[in-house]
Amino acid sequence: MAFFVCFFVFFLISSSTACDRCVHKTKVSYFSKASALSSGACGYGSVALGFNSGHLAAGVASLYKDGAGCGACFQIRCKNTSHCTKEGTIVTLTDLNRNNQTAFVVSSRAFMAMAQKGMGQDILKLGIVDVEYKRVPCQYKNQNLAVRVEESSQKPNYLAVKFLYQGGQTEIVGVDVAQVGSSNWGFMSHNYGAVWDTSRVPSGALQFRFVITAGYDGKYIWAQHVLPADWKSGVIYDSGVQFTDIAQEGCSPCDDETWK
Repeated sequence: MAFFVCFFVFFLISSSTACDRCVHKTKVSYFSKASALSSGACGYGSVALGFNSGHLAAGVASLYKDGAGCGACFQIRCKNTSHCTKEGTIVTLTDLNRNNQTAFVVSSRAFMAMAQKGMGQDILKLGIVDVEYKRVPCQYKNQNLAVRVEESSQKPNYLAVKFLYQGGQTEIVGVDVAQVGSSNWGFMSHNYGAVWDTSRVPSGALQFRFVITAGYDGKYIWAQHVLPADWKSGVIYDSGVQFTDIAQEGCSPCDDETWK
């Protein structure tokens, strides 16, 4: 337990240094096919193509955060006023960008969404553009956090799950699992990207408890009935909960900066 607390504090401190909610400047390029991003380091697979109308992004390591940044949403707008709108677009992080020349590589659909009406092809021809970006809450209308049981799961000895449609502006930093009605919680390990796993699988229907960044500290979110007793690999289950919290960072005054 002491190790987990130390890890949690370290994570919050390291996360706060990024100051995601501040406005940052960088360059952005694009992939012609969104599938290149959906099959990336977060492990979402084809389901990611349904995130945010296919406006997907690969982020550099400081945004990917060893997978904790998977599913985070960012508002990006390009600085070329002759081509781009003031609002820009919102992208969902689904992959790791290993090229540090740009903070993001986005899908072509997201790249064109920054453009003024009728200028999508013109901005594509630029290939790379100067942008401003900041992190914003993810919003999934009428959609709870979902739990996908991975194909590698082997009942009753191994369970791997992937978390989808994570709302708010938070990171999952801990996951516990227990049989429904039991207080005998067992921790899950962060495998990679959006995937968590355990080799100590409780029997019966399963409940989950999440530790997320929220406010200047963290909080527990309890999903009381998630997986049925006959859970199956490859199936997506509704958690019955959604995150709406916004993790605060020690970035003042830039975290109050408005876009001009």
